[in-house]
Amino acid sequence: MQRDPVSKLLLFGATGDLAQRMLLPSLYGLHCDKLLPDGLAIVCSARSELDDAGFRDFAAKALDKYIPEDRRQADAIGGFLERLTYQSTDLSDPSCFPKLAEKVGDISRGLAIYLSTAPSLFEPAIQGLKSVGLTAEQVRIGLEKPLGYDLESSRAINDAVFAAFPEPRTYRIDHYLGKETVQNILALRFGNTFFEPIWNARGIDNVQITIAETVGLEDRAGYYESAGALRDMVQNHILQLLALIAMEPPARFDGTAVRDEKSKLFHSLRPMTADDVQQNTVVGQYASGAIGGELVKSYADELGKPSETETFVAIKAHVDNWRWQGVPFYLRTGKRMAVRRSEIAIQFKPVPHSMFASRGGRLQPNTLVIRLQPEEYVQLLVMAKEPGLDREGIRLREVPLNLSLDAEFAGTRRRIAYERLLLDLIEGDQTLFVRRDEVEGQWRWIDGIRAGWAANGMKPKSYPAGTWGPASATALTERDGVTWQDD
Repeated sequence: MQRDPVSKLLLFGATGDLAQRMLLPSLYGLHCDKLLPDGLAIVCSARSELDDAGFRDFAAKALDKYIPEDRRQADAIGGFLERLTYQSTDLSDPSCFPKLAEKVGDISRGLAIYLSTAPSLFEPAIQGLKSVGLTAEQVRIGLEKPLGYDLESSRAINDAVFAAFPEPRTYRIDHYLGKETVQNILALRFGNTFFEPIWNARGIDNVQITIAETVGLEDRAGYYESAGALRDMVQNHILQLLALIAMEPPARFDGTAVRDEKSKLFHSLRPMTADDVQQNTVVGQYASGAIGGELVKSYADELGKPSETETFVAIKAHVDNWRWQGVPFYLRTGKRMAVRRSEIAIQFKPVPHSMFASRGGRLQPNTLVIRLQPEEYVQLLVMAKEPGLDREGIRLREVPLNLSLDAEFAGTRRRIAYERLLLDLIEGDQTLFVRRDEVEGQWRWIDGIRAGWAANGMKPKSYPAGTWGPASATALTERDGVTWQDD
């Protein structure tokens, strides 16, 4: 595709945790590798009262804390900091925007805006930018989640954004799509001929997607209490992973073709009735327990008050189309779980007949495991014969065929997901960003689940911290003869 780099980047929320941990280190990494456009100016903004020198000192401390030691190059850091300027802005105060526009200056060669803020500030931010001419044709905007709390609020935000930024200039961010292993899903599926004939209901028994965290609330109590696990993880990250696994092959690798197929997939997700929700979802909240040998508090104790917000959710979902009819998709996410892990496990159907059974050989269905974190690898579990003379029968064992990204691409530096997404925003590539119809399809399905919880009076079930969630989550799969991929 033809790229269209801008000459300026306006970064809102520049003093926040995300900026310190991810955005500033990512931009520095791109600068260090000479991937940013020559002369790209980065205007940073937040409510904090700082001047240019004060913010550069703030940014230098963030880089010192969050970039690896082997990436700290004094000359590169100095050159990157020179790109940065700062303007204090209260997005709820229209009087702040003229000074911001003056700081940004000439935008004739293009401007990219990165907006990471509370949903309630989206509309005043857009109106303020529009009032000072920072929504012109040569301006594009990147939006960090959350994009609302339900379908109605998401539509309101999207309408406000659309009033100033049409869809081709709007870049909705899901940082999971910037992960190298996530992008490898597309290469794995559509770059290898042997998967496609069996990548359907005839070849696949079930699909499991797990995002498990060991952390609790940390510094996100306010947001998490209003969101919960379903909104925080399932609505965006997990459903995007499901789409990449289940969508039809796009005709081209570009923003339109890829997102067309993902949107079709979300419209094929089977809506859940109240009865479906009761049978096919599990909600939980962590109690006290132990993580890594250390005692941790319950969610309510961390929050400081009783709560009915879910910190765990498991769902049995279905995709109603020819490719996936009858295949269950088991989705699971939670905080304070046994281990930190993000992975997709695709279990294939067993062979139709085992010629080894009469000699004692036991077969297991093949499983493809795509691990996203903490390690990054693709592993295919296959059956092999154990060495020996087989006088007491044939012994078969499940063995892994490994593609370790760390090993196979050892000479290639691993990128932060935000490096790719920020560079794509700057250069104008929408392929790894989420389109409005995708977001609304995701919310429509999520709202149905929440309505089912309300209709059935479903409350979170307690589970000890350091475990894999409530016992009913295990029952969700085992009643179908399926076991969660927890090894």
